[in-house]
Amino acid sequence: MEETLTLTRRMHSRHPDLPLVLRLVENTGVRTRHLVRPIGETMRHDGFEQRNLVYEKQAKRLVPVVVERALANAGLRPDEVDMIVYVSCTGFMMPSMTAWLINSLGFGSSTRQLPIAQLGCAAGGAAINRAHDFCTAHPDRNVLIVACEFCSLCYQPEDLDVGSLLSDGLFGDAVAAAVVRGEGGCGMRLERNASHLIPDTERWISYAVKASGFHFRLDKRVPGTMEPLAPVLRDVVDEHRWDVSNLDFYIVHAGGPRILDDLCKYLDVAPECFRHSRATLTEYGNIASAVVLDAFYRLCSQEPPRHSARGVIAGFGPGITAEMALGAWRSDSARERHTVIPDSHLSVLEGRS
Repeated sequence: MEETLTLTRRMHSRHPDLPLVLRLVENTGVRTRHLVRPIGETMRHDGFEQRNLVYEKQAKRLVPVVVERALANAGLRPDEVDMIVYVSCTGFMMPSMTAWLINSLGFGSSTRQLPIAQLGCAAGGAAINRAHDFCTAHPDRNVLIVACEFCSLCYQPEDLDVGSLLSDGLFGDAVAAAVVRGEGGCGMRLERNASHLIPDTERWISYAVKASGFHFRLDKRVPGTMEPLAPVLRDVVDEHRWDVSNLDFYIVHAGGPRILDDLCKYLDVAPECFRHSRATLTEYGNIASAVVLDAFYRLCSQEPPRHSARGVIAGFGPGITAEMALGAWRSDSARERHTVIPDSHLSVLEGRS
C-alpha cells in the first residue's frame, strides 16, 4: 500500500482530486497485492496486443499449478473431469484456455467447456453455480473450476478519473481452482443456487473497449449496492428455510470494505463473519472472480466448519449481478453430492511488489 500511495503521489501530483484519491485508496483495506509483472513494467502501457500475449503466457504458466493441486485435493485424475468452467475478465483467448488445458493436461476430448468472460467479479460464484447445475443434472460427473485474473494488465495510465485511480490501487492478480464433485469428497455440499440482477445498473461496472484494451469503469454508486442485494440474499436463504443472520460461515466477494460493512448491517451479522473475505482483500486486493475461491480456501485450511454447518457463497459483479449458493458442510468421507474442494494454494504468483 505504501508503494501504491507513493506512486500515486508521484504520477498524479497535479491531479485536482489527488487528496480524495489517496484517501479512497488508503481506505480500501488492502495491505499487499501480487502482480504477474514487476511494478515498473505494469505501469508502462506496451499495447493491447502485447498485454494479451502476457496474459496468455502467464495463464499457461500458472494455471496448471493450481489445477493439479485442486485435482489432487479432490482425489481425481484429469480424465475423471467432465466439464471445465474457466472464468476470466482480464484477457482474451480463442479458442478458450479450456481447449489448451484439455490438450495439455490430460483431460478427455469429450470434456465440456464453459468459458465465462463477462461476469467480472461475480464469475467465481457463477462458476460454482453452473458446476452445481451440471452435477445436479449428471450426479456421477465432476467439474473443474478455474479463475484466472490478471487485473494489472488492465491498467490504463491515461485514465485519470477518480474511479479509475481508485481501481489502480484496489485490484490484484490471482489464479485459483476448485473441484465440484457429483459424488464423494468433503467440503461444502451445494444445495441451492440463485442469481439476481439489479435492473438498469449495467453501466455501473463496465469495460470501455478501446484500441488500448479494456478500460475499467466504476460508478460511484457501486459501493452502495448491498442495500438492494442484501434483501435478495435474505430471501434466497429464507426459501431454503434457513436464517441468513444465523449461518455458520459466509464466503462473499470482497469488492471493498464497504461491501462487507454493509452486509454486516443489512444481514445483522458480526464483522467477524466475513473475516476470510476481508483477509483476501487485505493480502491480495480485489482479485475479481478468484476472491470467493481464495476466501473459501481460507475457511477450509484455517478452521474447517463442523459437520452439517450451514453457509453461503456469494459473488457480486457487473450487471449489477449477484450469484449465490447455499450448502452444508460435509467433513466425513460419505458419498455426498455437489461438494466444493478447493486448490491448496489459490494464488501462485510472482513479481510481488
